[in-house]
Amino acid sequence: MQFQITQIEFDLSNDGDDIPPEHVDLVQQELQEEYIGQIITADDEDDLVDEVSCMSGWCIKSIDYRHVLSDI
Repeated sequence: MQFQITQIEFDLSNDGDDIPPEHVDLVQQELQEEYIGQIITADDEDDLVDEVSCMSGWCIKSIDYRHVLSDI
């Protein structure tokens, strides 16, 4: 199935990565700009979260998406 990301929030809590607190909002915004609108192929919602986490290197706090229907 194909999913288009319509909204996403990444978990940028301090887990060893050194993002200064004053840059967290900027990093969140940059990641959102990169992923919102992308169409990703995945088996289901759990697989979609796994795919995006793997691609971005960050865990997902929340994600909204729409199913993309194929024109067969």
